[in-house]
Amino acid sequence: MDRHEHGPWDVSEVSDDIERLDLGSVLVTPTEGVNVQVQADQSTGSVTQLNLTRPDAMVQVQPYAAPRSGGLWEEVRGQIKSSINSSGGLVEVVDGPFGPELRAKVSPSDGSQGLQPARFVGIEGPRWFLRAVFLGAATVPGEAADALEAMVRSLVIVRGGEAMPVGAPIPLRLPQEAAEGVPAAAGPPSPFERGPEITETR
Repeated sequence: MDRHEHGPWDVSEVSDDIERLDLGSVLVTPTEGVNVQVQADQSTGSVTQLNLTRPDAMVQVQPYAAPRSGGLWEEVRGQIKSSINSSGGLVEVVDGPFGPELRAKVSPSDGSQGLQPARFVGIEGPRWFLRAVFLGAATVPGEAADALEAMVRSLVIVRGGEAMPVGAPIPLRLPQEAAEGVPAAAGPPSPFERGPEITETR
């Protein structure tokens, strides 16, 4: 599906009056049945991880700075694939609803035995790139995948105009009410941390 028709959206493409949760570089559209969980540095208010969760599945999302010319996802796919292969996981490139994606089985971050399924999706916008890692029931076609894919498509990315190195994470932050002392949903520890990081620089 074309991002320009189905999202996720750049902030310049949004003109509605929907009230969204402001996490700095990502605006989240509230969706029934999907919870927003953040892990943050309480001293700075910087969000270190953003998860969109259901009881049976979740997706981790992180925006990165990207070149105007695009093409970052192809490079990043190779990096993630190499990382998973070198750590004993299994991975293949398949054509998914967002285009080419990685379907993988990776070692759990908690050190437990066995491999768990994960889907790595990359979506490119104007000077930004969004990585989404689907876990749990969202790794296979079905209701959970449909719900979380729709949630990802409803996201609005705020790149900002500042110069940033290609591949640098675009900062997330706690919403204002949480920063003022209202606790945001912390959620359980992630079963898959942040995934392989983007290290490409130019």
